[in-house]
Amino acid sequence: MSKGKETTLDLTQGVIWKQLLLFLLPIAAGTLFQQFYNTADAIIVGQFVGSDALAAVGGSAAMILQLVVGLFTGLASGATVVISHGFGAGDREKLNRAVHTAIAFSLLAGAVITVIGVWLAPDALRWTRNPAEIMDSATVYLRLYFLGTIPMLLFNMGSGILRAVGDSKRPLYYLIVCCLLNVVLDILFVAVFHLGVAGAAIATVLANLVSAVLILLQLCRAKGDYRLVPRQVRVHGPTLRHVLYIGIPAAIEASMYSVSNLLIQVPINDLGTDVVAAWSAAGKYDGIYWSLMVAFATAIMAFVGQNYGAGKYDRMREGVAVCLKIALALTVVLGAILLIFSPYAFRIFTDDQVVIGHAIHIMYYFVPFYFLWPFIEVLANALRGAGDAVIPMVISVGGICGVRILWIFLVVPHWHTLLSISICYPLSWLVTAAILIVYYKKADWKGQAKTASE
Repeated sequence: MSKGKETTLDLTQGVIWKQLLLFLLPIAAGTLFQQFYNTADAIIVGQFVGSDALAAVGGSAAMILQLVVGLFTGLASGATVVISHGFGAGDREKLNRAVHTAIAFSLLAGAVITVIGVWLAPDALRWTRNPAEIMDSATVYLRLYFLGTIPMLLFNMGSGILRAVGDSKRPLYYLIVCCLLNVVLDILFVAVFHLGVAGAAIATVLANLVSAVLILLQLCRAKGDYRLVPRQVRVHGPTLRHVLYIGIPAAIEASMYSVSNLLIQVPINDLGTDVVAAWSAAGKYDGIYWSLMVAFATAIMAFVGQNYGAGKYDRMREGVAVCLKIALALTVVLGAILLIFSPYAFRIFTDDQVVIGHAIHIMYYFVPFYFLWPFIEVLANALRGAGDAVIPMVISVGGICGVRILWIFLVVPHWHTLLSISICYPLSWLVTAAILIVYYKKADWKGQAKTASE
């Protein structure tokens, strides 16, 4: 079987830390550019339109979009695992079916999400008690963003396919191009043409479209057995069931994260536009760390997936330990940088000293507890890479989402401050990390995913 060695990386062989770094670094760089991509709207809108516009694109609207993207990203992870298993095992037929089913699913899911998103955008904003003064702007931004759902999903799925076969560089190259395009279009539509939040949304949609075209062209040109042939794009039933077996728990987990964040956004909204803008700005820098941890999650899932397909279970565990050490070291360095420079960094978004003050306090509540998160991302996705998707989902949903939701309903009504709302995050990380560590140590690697095999 031809694996397309010219662009792919066989993670089942070689020195583990070197292979992981070779695979991980492009993904990490890509997630940083993705975060920059998402932050460009907020920076440009905040500087050229004002704090209200910053709140419109970064408040409830951002949480709703995170819910939708997280839901599909979870489903897409099922395709990544199936493809990495096929690649690691050298199963040409399984690899080919998974690639074409994944693209077909992206098209269908994207069409459904677009219709529902455009239709329900105003209602979703009202359900989260989005401030009245930014309701119109947030609705416009959300509806325009949803029009770009299909290309956004195609790019994410295409990137997942390439990473599953060990190619983490090409998604990075395309993402850099599209990030730069998004910034240029943001400046053009917002600063020059004065289209406000609508201009920011249009710029992002166009950039997503370019990224989707680039990733699909690469898949069509690929020389390996993961090559995309447009006329073969269709849903293969057994393959889709296998993908959903792994992807649905991840999608539930991701969507519950977003639901809990949406519920938290409600009491944040009640604290006023300044706090909403601060929460949005802090979320952009906070997102730098989370995006890097998602890179570790993606890397370890593909690493474990390929080695699971090859039956190299000891190598899987060694890879997880190495990945954890690297993630923890990065956490310490990045956390220190965020704490030291946050008083100056928020001036990029706004000159409003009240907003900046709130944002600094939010970072001080979060950053010291970042060290807990690598255990959650790395361990849960290592298990998922081996096909064990349900239990990690239950642990994460119960530990992170359950704790946050209970806190919001039981504590915040009696202690409604920015501090009280922020506390539920590190508390939920502590509970989830502790349970995942115990479960991971008892995991039966050889027994994972048996029921999911075709």
